[in-house]
Amino acid sequence: MQRFLDEIAEHARLSPEKGQVARYIPQLAKIDPDQFGICVSTADGACYVAGDADVPFSIQSVSKVFALAMALGHAGDSLWSRVGREPSGSAFDSIVLLEREQGVPRNPFINAGALVTTDSYLDMSAPKEALGGLLHFIRAAAGDDDIHINATVARSELATGHRNFAMAHYLASCDNLNNDVDKVLGTYCHQCAIEMSCRQLAMAGRFLIDAPGMPRLLSADRSRRIAALMMTCGHYDGSGDFAFRVGLPGKSGVGGGILVAAPGKASIAVWSPGLNQYGNSKLGTEAMEAFARMTGWSVFG
Repeated sequence: MQRFLDEIAEHARLSPEKGQVARYIPQLAKIDPDQFGICVSTADGACYVAGDADVPFSIQSVSKVFALAMALGHAGDSLWSRVGREPSGSAFDSIVLLEREQGVPRNPFINAGALVTTDSYLDMSAPKEALGGLLHFIRAAAGDDDIHINATVARSELATGHRNFAMAHYLASCDNLNNDVDKVLGTYCHQCAIEMSCRQLAMAGRFLIDAPGMPRLLSADRSRRIAALMMTCGHYDGSGDFAFRVGLPGKSGVGGGILVAAPGKASIAVWSPGLNQYGNSKLGTEAMEAFARMTGWSVFG
């Protein structure tokens, strides 16, 4: 395993094409695109790392996995009356689909759907308490209390998130937000600004792999359903391409991180800030394709 990761990290280091960082979020535009990290946390308790695996980065939409777990814990299956479970086939911040489907987002991993899940776990809580609960969940999953929100990144997102504001107001106009729009958006931007390293993220993702000794923060059935949504919807309009190339459930973020679950085997986190045309980590996707080929791991046998 260590040899696999060292080879992948060296290939990423030498790659001349690293993608483009997310320039529309000012704080993310400053990130050095030459960084690359990967971590594999296996079901037997081992942890393997290579590259910049201990450098914290903004997990962005990878946070939607943990937010969905929180929302399902709060609302149960009634959440699915407010957000769908189908791939979008559109960009993560598309407004067109939301209007066409009368304010019910296609799935919880596009931005509109994530606003609904954030709204759900916000019910009956102030934003500070709700975010504290989310951090507590992530820290418990990772077994690490040194996981925090980068307030500077959150402010940067709030200042430039005009499309998210538009979607939130449209959701509210369709009676699909229970809380004040500004409250939901503020919580959502702080959720996306959680910082973690590849090591921390891989450890936190262990609750998804359904193996003995792993953190049991959700029922096995609910964890499997989240993993299914990661497979079909976790990379936006690039989800089919990721499933075809990697064959494992994954969730990406525009900070360049990807969390991948190999059921029964391991939780994997990879980070490279440069993005491809879908808004997913370019080298991270290539690394996971190489990793799946080297290990033979796939949900398809």
